[in-house]
Amino acid sequence: MKLSTRGRYGTRLMLELTKNYGKGPVSMNEIAKNQNIPIKYLEQLILPLKKAMLIKSVRGPKGGHMLAKSPKKINLWEIVNLLESKFMFTDCVGNEYVCENAEDCLIRPVWEKAYETLMELFQETTLEDIVRRNMVKG
Repeated sequence: MKLSTRGRYGTRLMLELTKNYGKGPVSMNEIAKNQNIPIKYLEQLILPLKKAMLIKSVRGPKGGHMLAKSPKKINLWEIVNLLESKFMFTDCVGNEYVCENAEDCLIRPVWEKAYETLMELFQETTLEDIVRRNMVKG
């Protein structure tokens, strides 16, 4: 399993906003520069994140984007699940009917367990946790 560019860039965008939480809006140019993400790509990520009420935007010369709620209240699963169109180890984990062998498959329970474990880890990990861990390291 591999995260798409959309999932990776979206997570980096959200972490940039987390680092600036409480300091006001962050401009697209600043996010693009700090995270090395093309502005055109950022524009595509902002819309679903705004719609999901994870970020909000401020217009004007000192405008930009900021988290819509505390980084303590946004977990990694919310972001990845929103931005990734398909986040499974195999198709049968999400829908047993896509494979005629799903019912008797010996490995399918392992794929399901792996998916559940990853999902739980992402649900338990907040943006604040990630930033705090990296600040302690560096």
